[in-house]
Amino acid sequence: MYFAALLARTEDGWEASDTELDDVETLSDLTDLAREAAAESGGADDETVLVFIEQEDAWFGVVRVDGEDDPRIYVSDAAAAARSAYGEILLTDEMLGRDPDDAPDDLDALDLDGTEDGEGGEDGDGDDEAAGGGEAVPAGPLGDRDILSDLGVPEKDLLALESGDALNEIADILGAAEVLEAVR
Repeated sequence: MYFAALLARTEDGWEASDTELDDVETLSDLTDLAREAAAESGGADDETVLVFIEQEDAWFGVVRVDGEDDPRIYVSDAAAAARSAYGEILLTDEMLGRDPDDAPDDLDALDLDGTEDGEGGEDGDGDDEAAGGGEAVPAGPLGDRDILSDLGVPEKDLLALESGDALNEIADILGAAEVLEAVR
């Protein structure tokens, strides 16, 4: 089960809204959604918007959008996120250290063993390969570990969070626990 919410920082504090990611296919789509949330909340164009995404007890991700700046991304477990449609949105080529120009041609992208990407072979285990890339995705945290440092969640605290309750703990530190709980 997935949960996704937007937290927009306004002059009056944080404003939360739940969000459906059904129409989000790329990081650019997600960034646009965050910027629209900032505009709808009445905040300034350079306000901070956080996108929280979690797959119950498997992984969580935070995308931070500050005005027109490029989004900053943190994922608690890249290998688990790589097996998720929503997680794949967050795992950019840059985060994974891949050159987008090195994309495999169509024939190489096919799994000729009869399994779909991310699906296990005979032993049933997934191979933690990103869709279309064929390269292993590292297990564990990936991305900008200082993404929330200026908001009161330093790197060491972010890395210590356990999936499942992490987003609530982050919201509590930000002073946004009540508004996040209201949309949960």
